[in-house]
Amino acid sequence: MRQRAISAVILVPVLLVVLAVGGVVLALAVAAVTVLAAREVFTLLRAAGLPTLPLLGSALALTIIADAAFPQVLEGSGLLLAAVGIVLVAVASFAQPDPRDGLTSWMATVFGALYVSLLAFIVRLGNSAPAVAADAPLAWVGPERGWILLLVLAVWSYDTGAYLVGRRYGTTKFLTHISPSKSIQGLVGGVVATVVVVGLLLAGLGQSPLHALVLGPLAALAAQAGDLAESVLKRAAGAKDSGTLIPGHGGMLDRVDSFLFAAPVVTLYVVAVFA
Repeated sequence: MRQRAISAVILVPVLLVVLAVGGVVLALAVAAVTVLAAREVFTLLRAAGLPTLPLLGSALALTIIADAAFPQVLEGSGLLLAAVGIVLVAVASFAQPDPRDGLTSWMATVFGALYVSLLAFIVRLGNSAPAVAADAPLAWVGPERGWILLLVLAVWSYDTGAYLVGRRYGTTKFLTHISPSKSIQGLVGGVVATVVVVGLLLAGLGQSPLHALVLGPLAALAAQAGDLAESVLKRAAGAKDSGTLIPGHGGMLDRVDSFLFAAPVVTLYVVAVFA
């Protein structure tokens, strides 16, 4: 716990500074996190018996991050860039002596790249965020920072609510073959906490807090699914944590797993409903 507290004291201010600056700095931070998470994902995949091409996979993931960071330069080309990356990974897999290994490395590398590149939706949310009314309480934050802050606090509130309620009242377990500590009570507690926090943030951004009744559960359940998805990967690899990068917290993937699924879900809702 002491290590976790020290790591949190260091990491949270860094995150807040990056979010406050935004723009290119935010995109570079997401790119750096993506590279670190990709390294851990490919290590886990190899431990699970799946050969990979980490360098090509990381390059493909970074290409998708770049597409999100510079939409005015690469507008409409994200799918094309991803397709080219998939082709290059396929060609590189031809070098495997056993075609079965080649097929496996192709599929595993593409999966790993696309999986970690879901972080691109953090950047895309900032670039696609709707304007904030001048009289909104959080107008001073700006649309990019405000909507990304909503995403960050939604995920954190779910994790916190699920942990606190699950620890105290979590008697009904679910999906224990993936993660034995998850409980229905924790899930409900996390969803309620997310609805409250998202409602407050929406009001601060000049939107009706009633949208939290939909966006809150969507963000919460996506965050939980992201956590479980990483647990599947770690279980298959026989690993407790994705790495040892952050003392007391495990690896980078352990810190961003919930965002991998929550970011695209929140972005889709915000763009479809508010933009």
